[in-house]
Amino acid sequence: MEGKYPKDFIFELIAKAKEGDVFAFEELYQHYIIPIFRYIFFRVRSQQDAEDLTQTVFLKAWKALPNYQKKNNPFSSWLYKIAKNTIIDYYKKKRGVIVQKPIEDLKQIKDEKSDLTEIIEQRERADILYQAISQLSAEQQEVIILRFIEDLSSKEVAQLMQKSEDAIRALQYRALKTLREKLKREKLL
Repeated sequence: MEGKYPKDFIFELIAKAKEGDVFAFEELYQHYIIPIFRYIFFRVRSQQDAEDLTQTVFLKAWKALPNYQKKNNPFSSWLYKIAKNTIIDYYKKKRGVIVQKPIEDLKQIKDEKSDLTEIIEQRERADILYQAISQLSAEQQEVIILRFIEDLSSKEVAQLMQKSEDAIRALQYRALKTLREKLKREKLL
């Protein structure tokens, strides 16, 4: 996920940001904001909440940055861990408040396609997919989101979730099998 920039440049930005360079942190923010937002959005399914939580993640990262140590994990893993903990805190605060709402925020995102029927069908399939994913265990959801939406490697997911790569592959296998069964029942496969 370090993609856009070479790893050495990312390390340089991190070092400068740790010293208080706001512009270096701004570069890191711009580089990581979309994947972190997307990760959060798929967990909370509300655009407004995802935006707020994403900002919270980067504020926490800025405050904790002086204590950041590379170790064996990439910077993105550190951000995902902050995001995961922020989501956990979010749900702890919301405990007792149950809101069953389809992903209306996703439906409001503009689509450039002109065929209305195709757009409606895609959105219906997306709703079914999101509902199927939400029925998975929390760990299975995490693996599916990180592997296929965030496009992280099994190794990166293993580091982030603090599990072995074999455990991640097993979780992924079970999650995909369950999703496949649910989608077949909905006649999407």
